[in-house]
Amino acid sequence: QVQLVESGGGLVQAGGSLRLSCAASGITFSIYVMGWYRQAPGKQRELVANIGTRGSTNYAGSVKGRFTISRDNAKNTVFLQMNSLKPEDTAVYYCNAHYASYDYWGQGTQVTVSS
Repeated sequence: QVQLVESGGGLVQAGGSLRLSCAASGITFSIYVMGWYRQAPGKQRELVANIGTRGSTNYAGSVKGRFTISRDNAKNTVFLQMNSLKPEDTAVYYCNAHYASYDYWGQGTQVTVSS
């Protein structure tokens, strides 16, 4: 079955960095657009960044210049490098795999940024 397993979340001070990883199994990883979404308490889930099959990237305005998404097709893994973290980045971060009508989600990893 399809599994997306996130790791790398945690507690960090403002200005710090974290690197999230999402390991995928059960899908042909290279054909999927991979993305990171986040959901803060009381807010809707929002796109943070995604990366296409050929490496094209797209970022939310609030993270542009601070976050970097990348993928390793050989390891079926997508990464999110988060630098200069702010308290408003606090949320549960979810990995997403999208292809045609197929949409898969990970279980989420908590990122908490203290001020």
